[in-house]
Amino acid sequence: MTDKIDISNMTPEQAEIELAGLAELLKTANDAYYLADSPRMSDAEFDALKRRNAEIEARFPELKRADSPTEQIGAQPGEGFAKVTHAMRMLSLGNAFEDADVAGFDAGIRKYLGLPGAAPMAYTAEPKIDGLSLSLRYDSGVLIQAATRGDGVVGENVTANAKTIADIPTRLKGAPDVLEVRGEVYMSHPDFAALNQRQEQNGGKRFANPRNAAAGSLRQLDAEITRSRPLRFFAYAWGETSTPLAETQMGAIERLGALGFAINPLTVRCDGPEQMLEHYRRIEEQRATLGYDIDGVVYKVDDLALQARLGFRSTTPRWAIAHKFPAELAWTRLEAIDIQVGRTGALSPVARLTPVTVGGVVVSNATLHNEDYVAGRDAKGGEIRDGKDIRVGDWVQVYRAGDVIPKVADVDLSRRPANARPYEFPTKCPECGSDAIREEGDAIRRCTGGVICPAQAVEKLKHFVSRGAFDIEGLGAKQVEQFYQDGWIREPADIFTLRDRYGDGMQQLKNREGWGEKSADNLFAAIDEKRSIPLGRLIFALGLRHVGVAASNLLALHYGTWQAFELAMTAATETESAEYADLLSIDGVGSVMAKSLVTVFAQENERASIDRLVAHLSVQQAQRPDTSGSPVAGKTVVFTGTLEKMTRAEAKARAEAMGAKVAGSVSAKTDLLVAGPGAGSKAKKAAELGIETLDEDGWLALIGAA
Repeated sequence: MTDKIDISNMTPEQAEIELAGLAELLKTANDAYYLADSPRMSDAEFDALKRRNAEIEARFPELKRADSPTEQIGAQPGEGFAKVTHAMRMLSLGNAFEDADVAGFDAGIRKYLGLPGAAPMAYTAEPKIDGLSLSLRYDSGVLIQAATRGDGVVGENVTANAKTIADIPTRLKGAPDVLEVRGEVYMSHPDFAALNQRQEQNGGKRFANPRNAAAGSLRQLDAEITRSRPLRFFAYAWGETSTPLAETQMGAIERLGALGFAINPLTVRCDGPEQMLEHYRRIEEQRATLGYDIDGVVYKVDDLALQARLGFRSTTPRWAIAHKFPAELAWTRLEAIDIQVGRTGALSPVARLTPVTVGGVVVSNATLHNEDYVAGRDAKGGEIRDGKDIRVGDWVQVYRAGDVIPKVADVDLSRRPANARPYEFPTKCPECGSDAIREEGDAIRRCTGGVICPAQAVEKLKHFVSRGAFDIEGLGAKQVEQFYQDGWIREPADIFTLRDRYGDGMQQLKNREGWGEKSADNLFAAIDEKRSIPLGRLIFALGLRHVGVAASNLLALHYGTWQAFELAMTAATETESAEYADLLSIDGVGSVMAKSLVTVFAQENERASIDRLVAHLSVQQAQRPDTSGSPVAGKTVVFTGTLEKMTRAEAKARAEAMGAKVAGSVSAKTDLLVAGPGAGSKAKKAAELGIETLDEDGWLALIGAA
């Protein structure tokens, strides 16, 4: 079984639940790893969780959260060190876990660059060191600054500590005037063992692994402690340079070696995925004997000009990827199956397990996805792919490669108790007793209670105050549950009338356990602060099915104001209307999302609840990035046909970067059609509507890239 198969069976509700949990889990793990140097899980597990998050977002882009782990790099710098702003961001890498992912990486690069499959493409392959990222800045050959990665933008100034590491030269001969060298601080296995022995003898703390020891040693406030620790450094990249190091990645690494840096001897140049995978397996075979920790192999496009053309995503380069080593499995007993009810009424089964350690983390819960997965058959009795017929009492295999709570990967039927019975999925909501039904074609059973179901109401309120939505300080999940149980808050609008109803003299709130006059006053002030809210956050906070944070911001940019959005959604309830066609024309909005949007605005109770909320708010107009001087800023552009000088992905990215809105279909609101060879119905419709049409050369001339 693979994560990809499971994700392909996933519903939006399951995805939303998992993404919320992943965001919280990965934030906690990230802070423990980068700030406390005391990870709560193995690196393989962390990267697998992040991979799972990215794969779910790829399938459900509309559900991407504002606090998505894919948008995070490292962690905020810790206290005690001066802060350093990197001249160029220190980005993380995307991950590959299977051979097919590596082939997909190569195919994606060729597609982006418009290269045929037979065209030569060289890569470098190097071990991925499991240590702490460090950036070294040299001016006129003199080391003037060393900084940790931090959150990718701002790191910690550890210059004095870095100068104690023998592998880091303090002066260079023949280097560019400005050179920022990047690499990894690590500790060898023998040095790690010796350090722990000394720590024990001196009554100090033992380190859990070499990465912890290296990170903790580099981030000492006393540089003399760092000097006493056996730290090493491999150089493998660079940031700002006054002149290029070379024309290729391999040439640049060799130049760093010639300047006096330690470079990894297992770094090689590969011609295509086959050679990359061969080197991966060679390194994997040597892993136990290298003398230092690695957790995979990094592949990079060798040609630096192609690297520049490929550019970056928000947190990762397109031209590099980390091929990670496999995750871990464990067997344990399934003690019970519980049902959780989400804010959309989805009934989700969760396995309660006899606690078991998987990769250094104790696991006691696992996702069971949906009714069919547990039963091993669909609603009509047919077997489903990867269905397990999971029963209480079974011995199950738990897989931690990519789930917020791990998943059950397999069942050992030979150990099944004789009295084990098939699990009967409830047809009544366990929270409110309402019927739980499945619509045809839907894998999820849902509570029909709606607003009378406390689980749905509470989960919607939790979503409303979550970080990506209103993010009201002092009003988190626990406070929402408390206020709901007390009848103080039943819908979002109630939050903004809380002071009027319970705030006089703070008597009712300040006297509650855990509250005082100051904390109550702070809460009301935090609520008032959020009465002014960006349009994208408001749309996301409404908790509409299939509309995540990315889609919410997309809608906000398209409509600009709440009034325009509200009027359009109202009119779009008529699916033959121009407003509905305009909604569908937004690149990234499909029929499922569109139906969800207009359904909400057509329902009297839902619409009344939204109107009551907005009456208390000042909704900020969506602001586009400053693209002053751009000839296409604010224009709606459609691409059709075959582009010959750039790929569709490049063209779209460039247009959006210049402030244009890229639509998927031609309508009366289209300002410009870029038509390559093979343009068909879109070109015909543009001609009928009198829309300006350019060929690819005309488009390049317009944006100044001809």
